Amino acid sequence: MFRDDRFELLSRKTLKHDIVAGITVGIVAIPLGMAFAIASGVKPEYGIYTTIIAGLLVALLGGSRFQIAGPTGAFIPILLGIVLQYGYEDLLVAGFMAGVFLLIMSFLKIGDLIHFVPRAVTVGFTAGIAVIIFTGQISNFLGLEGVEQQEFFHLDMMEIFRNIGTVNGFSILTAVIGLAVIIVLTRFAPKVPAFLVALLIPTLIAYFFFPGQVATIGTAYGGIPQKLPEFAFPQITFSKMVELWQPALIIAALGAIESLLSAVVADSMAGGRPSRSNRELFGQGIANMTVPLFGGIPATGAIARTATNIRSGAISPVSGVVQSVFVLLVLILFAPFASHVPLASMAPILMFVAWNMSGIRPFVSIAGLRSGDSIVLWATFLLTVFINLTVGVEVGFLLAVLMFLRKMSGKLILKTKPANEDDYAYGKVEPGRTFTAVKVTGPLFFGTVQAFEKEMEEQLEKKPDALLLRLRGLTVLDAGGVGALSEVLDKAERNGTRILLQSIPPEKKTLLRKSGLLERIGEENLIK
Repeated sequence: MFRDDRFELLSRKTLKHDIVAGITVGIVAIPLGMAFAIASGVKPEYGIYTTIIAGLLVALLGGSRFQIAGPTGAFIPILLGIVLQYGYEDLLVAGFMAGVFLLIMSFLKIGDLIHFVPRAVTVGFTAGIAVIIFTGQISNFLGLEGVEQQEFFHLDMMEIFRNIGTVNGFSILTAVIGLAVIIVLTRFAPKVPAFLVALLIPTLIAYFFFPGQVATIGTAYGGIPQKLPEFAFPQITFSKMVELWQPALIIAALGAIESLLSAVVADSMAGGRPSRSNRELFGQGIANMTVPLFGGIPATGAIARTATNIRSGAISPVSGVVQSVFVLLVLILFAPFASHVPLASMAPILMFVAWNMSGIRPFVSIAGLRSGDSIVLWATFLLTVFINLTVGVEVGFLLAVLMFLRKMSGKLILKTKPANEDDYAYGKVEPGRTFTAVKVTGPLFFGTVQAFEKEMEEQLEKKPDALLLRLRGLTVLDAGGVGALSEVLDKAERNGTRILLQSIPPEKKTLLRKSGLLERIGEENLIK
């Protein structure tokens, strides 16, 4: 089905570049995989499993030479919501279903439509996700005890305030050290894997200077196994599919958007042949169907890791394969050491990720427009934060569509005038007969048919002998527009008015012919 030329630049000389890039990305992916899993309400090893399996499959089956797949921050709110409402087992079911949806999107070539997603919606829900991720780490940053994750933002904030008296000074110190490391390294030594160093230094300090004073992966989750879990198919039932189809579809849609945006960023950074969007969705679909079989969480293309891959010299998808193998080796060889990593050292990593993904500049830019886009932005953002991502995206899309329809409804221009000598020169109507010509410019679709029908009704009430519709400027015609033309034809036949169509655009003429309308009008009433 797909032609694969992503390995055409691979050779013995370039292989070392892919190996170095893969190891570099693997170093970055390990702390992020664990952190994203914990923030999503599951064990840290599930993020590692996802990094290994999704990274491998997307590298082999995806549409980009450079794409690095794995768990990402964008998924945190929706995954956490599923875990809190349904549990971890049902998260696996939703993840598998999301993979199926991605495969369907691939076969339907939905990847070609990614550019039609309203920017106000993407900026709004991305900013909302960033707020949820950032605030969700406050309790780990402060080392609060007794805090239980809640389904809604305001409940989370109330939970933090209720337990504010349990602040742990050692946790704050650990988190501040990690945050300082990230800020210093990203600014002055960008080639150093800041997130990994920001885990190692606070971990060593906490282990040697105040052991047992801060919560760690070991105390919270019991450590990380030194192997991949055994294959197990999720318990998928019809009732679960009905219950989980909506969050699964949101996971798939979000995964499609993020992976394709990541591929676009990779193309702009690396140049060369662009990624194949529908093949990318195919690879993401297979990956997300496979990851739950080994206990992993949903994955998508990771923009930051993909960019790191390119900057590290990647040439082909082999770098993605190397990344997965490297993370697997680290899991097998060093997993026991991860139990000493303080949760407080992961908080600044996620906060830093949230800050970078927040998109403050585009948010402020759109919010300041005082237009329909700003309304869509604020609605998507606030609903994402205070209710959930599903509602935020759905309402945002609905508002965007309504705003678009309202804008398009004003684009239809109808200019009506009595016939002149040139009109009679067409030879279709005898001179002296009453004749009206209407020039139709713009879209004729379900959002504009009401205005069209009203104007046609006014003209037909005058009972002219002929009504000429000039359609050269017709830009859009859908089933609603065809239906409106059919209604006009019906009324004209009752009035004894002859309908003439002039300069029909070729693609619109094909649609009218398929609908049977041209046959009713008759070829003799068509004017070039």
